[in-house]
Amino acid sequence: MARKSTDARQIITLQCTDCRERNYSTIKNRRSHTSRMELRKYCSRCRNHIVHREVR
Repeated sequence: MARKSTDARQIITLQCTDCRERNYSTIKNRRSHTSRMELRKYCSRCRNHIVHREVR
């Protein structure tokens, strides 16, 4: 099923801050969280838990 264009939740991509590989995608509510998301996730290329930032 297709998403509504007026939907507050958007699919975003998370990028590793060290190797710049785009590893994860997740859903975020853009109305309540306007700043870029940062999560500490596992990077398979770096083989370590590193901060991943939202890429637009």
